[in-house]
Amino acid sequence: MEIQRDISEFILMGLSYDQNIQLFCFWLFLFCYVALLMGNLLVLVSIRCSSFCHQPMYYFLSHLSSIDIWYTSCVTPKLISHLLVGTKTISYGSCTLQVFSMHFFGITEIFILTVMAFDRCVAICKPLHYMIIINRTRCNLLVLAAWAGGAVHSFSQFSMIIWLPFCGRSEIDHYDCTIFPLLKIACTNTYVIGFLVVANSGKVALVTFVLLFGSYVIILFTLRNHSAEGRCKALSTCGSHITVVVLFFGRSIFAYLRPPTMFPEDKIFALFYTIFVPMLNPLIYTLRNTEMKKGYENGLVSKDIFRRIT
Repeated sequence: MEIQRDISEFILMGLSYDQNIQLFCFWLFLFCYVALLMGNLLVLVSIRCSSFCHQPMYYFLSHLSSIDIWYTSCVTPKLISHLLVGTKTISYGSCTLQVFSMHFFGITEIFILTVMAFDRCVAICKPLHYMIIINRTRCNLLVLAAWAGGAVHSFSQFSMIIWLPFCGRSEIDHYDCTIFPLLKIACTNTYVIGFLVVANSGKVALVTFVLLFGSYVIILFTLRNHSAEGRCKALSTCGSHITVVVLFFGRSIFAYLRPPTMFPEDKIFALFYTIFVPMLNPLIYTLRNTEMKKGYENGLVSKDIFRRIT
């Protein structure tokens, strides 16, 4: 089947044509991107170069930080460069690659969060068998399954977009290439494709949300028989994960559990989950995680890093 496409690039309309707003957004997003890179890299180095790396929860967290870096890097550098130089064009190949990458890393992050919930459930409900159930081999298999699941999902979304014919209008009413704005400018009726896109992503988000919710119901049910101190200690290990899950699934529900169309608020909301949430994740895990806070306060992480470097 031949792909009918009469355009080689798209024009991203961006956030605003006002020069002052563009300059403000440039410095804001540059600061957020640098903070995101530094925060997630600090988490990665801290885990890899300390005793944390042998614990399954931090092994999964290292993958989460890696995904956050890649996910945001799919969009933010291009957005920052457009704000700086004023050029807002993107090639067809780069646009479709952006669609694939964002779905790949986004869904992989959902699966990693689900794996982390399973890890916490086993740690609290089966503490004596935890290291047997969540051994290194099983950790690797769970992570591999998460990445593979993300790839399968992104290929399915990508396959629905790659066959779309584009002609005439090449202006995308967004600051990056996302599916709904592309469907809007395609030279064909895209209602069915839009429905399939929402059904595909919404199904994944809904199923994983149910699994996450079920995991924490089991955890809370198990904690009924624990002492008050034990409940607080157990919940403290889950606090950061719950915060990240709420932030992440809030955006997923808004994006996919709705009619397949564009809303005026989409651009602002997309900025929140593309840039700001990944930037906050390292801060959430550092401030709300008792073990990591103690490690930083006692200098254990920095000592381990220095020892391995020297």
